[in-house]
Amino acid sequence: MKPVVRVVLCCLLVVLAGCSGTGLPPAGDGTGADGGDANVTTATDTLDAPASETLSVHFLNVGQGDATLLVAPSGETMLVDTGDYEDDGEHVVDYLRRHDVDRIDHLVTTHADADHIGGHEAVVEYLETEGEGVGAVYDPGIAASTRTYEEYLDAVERYDVSLFEVRAGDEIPFESVEATVLAPPEEYLDGRDRNENSVVLDVDYGETSVLLTGDAEAGAETWLLDHAADLDATVLKVGHHGSSSSSTAAFLDAVSPAVAVVSSAYDSEYGHPHEEVLTRLGERSIPTFWTGTHGDVVVRTDGQRVVVATQQAAPTEATSLREGEALSPGATAAVEPRVAVGSVANDGTAAGAATGDTPIGDAATPVATDGGTVATTGGDLRLVEVHADAAGPDGENLNDEYVVFENAGDDPLDLSGWTVRDEAGHEYTFGEVTLAPGERVTLHTGSGSDTATDRYWGSDGPLWNNDGDTVVVETANGVEVLAERYE
Repeated sequence: MKPVVRVVLCCLLVVLAGCSGTGLPPAGDGTGADGGDANVTTATDTLDAPASETLSVHFLNVGQGDATLLVAPSGETMLVDTGDYEDDGEHVVDYLRRHDVDRIDHLVTTHADADHIGGHEAVVEYLETEGEGVGAVYDPGIAASTRTYEEYLDAVERYDVSLFEVRAGDEIPFESVEATVLAPPEEYLDGRDRNENSVVLDVDYGETSVLLTGDAEAGAETWLLDHAADLDATVLKVGHHGSSSSSTAAFLDAVSPAVAVVSSAYDSEYGHPHEEVLTRLGERSIPTFWTGTHGDVVVRTDGQRVVVATQQAAPTEATSLREGEALSPGATAAVEPRVAVGSVANDGTAAGAATGDTPIGDAATPVATDGGTVATTGGDLRLVEVHADAAGPDGENLNDEYVVFENAGDDPLDLSGWTVRDEAGHEYTFGEVTLAPGERVTLHTGSGSDTATDRYWGSDGPLWNNDGDTVVVETANGVEVLAERYE
């Protein structure tokens, strides 16, 4: 791991981290019926092992975002991401407060998107002023030009919290548990794309393991398939909230999880989890838990047996997830055991199959994402054209190099504060501009006077490579809504 010193905008400062543990109460004592397949049994009670011999992993229901709390057998704590910027860490702080967690020994930032670091400032502020603080922060080292990211940096600097930049092969010193960083590689993938360079964390305890993938997409998964020695995991946190850009068939086959967990909103504006992913999970008979319907999902393991507890009973057959009833983020209902996974008998054989699913409520309506069209609040942004090869010498005709976007939705689409960037990291931010349904806006590379239909980057040189590049668009809060490559 590399200590990182904050300079100008990008990164932070380090001292050495200390650690102390705070345990959580065990999962509730209730029972529930849920779905599953091989190596899964209905759980009627919690693990027999005491908390001092149990690793617990809490997938918090934070809506459209990620937040995962791990508590080691020693009581040492790790928090991976803190949810979306819109609730400003409220759900995560409330969860920590309800469970008497007054210190986070390791705060892991998978990447700088606002639906993963949205509560960083609030969590650091709460623990440093009302609790025992944050031991250290771990980050892949790719900055974001968002207020949420700056607030995260400011909080780390304000409270003099140690920060380390991590890469594949690094170990996070999580007492009695092996926590290994599998990605990103030393040389970033895909032009420093934040999703593809998410911190991927393998957490091993005894014979069980949990794989946390952030928003890693197909490119990162391919790299992991080529470079990670062993991807097999008991529990998989499904990449990118169940987006079709992740969880490829080859990756799922390599990981071969006994249980999968999807963290996204029930009414996700991006249609998460996507049907393609649910189909792939279903084809492999992987019991799948979704924070949108199951609420908080708590996995407890003694190193052999795994018990999954949730706030609400709902289908776990992946293709039936949307038959479950929504549960609002921040709900305070106690979790109850639903299934036991990979229970090991005296002869070393796995336990048998579980009872069937328990569908609850009406199905939600998915929003499909196709090609360059990405579902967003208020409409769909579509990349219509990339005109990379300007007439004549590119550098002398910059305004003939342009990209064209269209609102393909049925409602007005406000692009104000949204950013456009290329693979090299050149970035443009829209001023006030709203597209009516069907309207287009052309973003020229050169300089000119902005109009309702034409905007000007103001670059003094060509940006879009004639032989191929990637157009990336993010909302004002750092959520990626489009990433399309042209050749």
